[in-house]
Amino acid sequence: MSETACYMDGYSKSFNEEQELLGFLREREENAAWQTVPTRLVEFQAIDEETLSGKMLLQSYTAMGKEELIQDTLSNTRLLLKAEDNVYPVRSCAIATILSRARISGNALSKVKKDVLAQILNYCVGVASGNALLRLSDEKVSAMHGGDESDYAILETPALFEKVTGRLAKDFAGFRFAGGHFDHSMVTAIWEFPDNMELLDAYQEALDTHGISIGKFKPAVRFSTSDTGVSGANLYPLLIAEASGKSITLGSPLKLEHKHGADLEKFDSQLGLLYPRYIDAVEQLGKLMEVYVSYPYNTMLRVMKRIGVTKKLAYQIAEQWQAQHGETGCTAHDLYFAMCEATFILQCDGASGSKVAQMEENVSRALKIKWEDYDYAGDVSW
Repeated sequence: MSETACYMDGYSKSFNEEQELLGFLREREENAAWQTVPTRLVEFQAIDEETLSGKMLLQSYTAMGKEELIQDTLSNTRLLLKAEDNVYPVRSCAIATILSRARISGNALSKVKKDVLAQILNYCVGVASGNALLRLSDEKVSAMHGGDESDYAILETPALFEKVTGRLAKDFAGFRFAGGHFDHSMVTAIWEFPDNMELLDAYQEALDTHGISIGKFKPAVRFSTSDTGVSGANLYPLLIAEASGKSITLGSPLKLEHKHGADLEKFDSQLGLLYPRYIDAVEQLGKLMEVYVSYPYNTMLRVMKRIGVTKKLAYQIAEQWQAQHGETGCTAHDLYFAMCEATFILQCDGASGSKVAQMEENVSRALKIKWEDYDYAGDVSW
């Protein structure tokens, strides 16, 4: 297997076979490295193809047969990072951790010219203490974490993946890989548990009690992890609709952040909690059937604003609900199912796996919100 386009900032790939994804992740790890350097010795340089140095850089990469790699960087960050006499193009997903390590933030940074941004970064990292931990992948810098012992903890993705499948084999007989996705920000994978329908017994009983029919669903889990600071090694309980394949996130994720000495042993301990955590998550969803909402449209908008759904997407979902159901009162359970359309809409719009996973997490926050606080008449301010 050889993925020649992996250097591209916008590269992504989806998988239908578990072993194909694992093989791909191993290949990515073989083409990656970690490098620890004193933060104050890191230097940034803007690429300007009109200058002599910029032209020489392009000629150098062309001579090495890597013209497309540097052209991709010119189309994105237009930045280089120098560390210990090595120079690396900076990938888009690295910017957030670079700014964090430099301890600067603000919308204006995305608007200044690249040479000015490079100067700002050099001023800030030049006075920083401690080490920086660089994630080098497919010939670019993908992240710049804190490199001291108490900072970022390395958890290699293939090893995490194998831990997940090993635990699922023990606790969920007949588990089945349902798909995976890679981009430079995050890796995600979903497994279904068609032989563990007992996980949904309490939920099905609540549905029957309230006379609610939602079709057939299968229990599932989404695994996500990132080397770029976007995500820890996380497990999200899900429901997967058998007819449409749409997912309902259940909240209550198991999370292991890449810090405080996190290691595979701690991750394995988290995996051991998956079965009981799944049952707890389903019970939380069932409790929404007890919450009556008098003003569905307004309530939905206010809740989505609170949990971090974008305004455009929130109004799209709320207006779709209103067109189908009008102003008739309903339960928070009904509205939560409607709000889970947010992830499906993002997928249809071609959003990256990391954006979809982040939206799933945002939507799941509604499971623990006090819906009564958002259920009242009047205009919704955004």
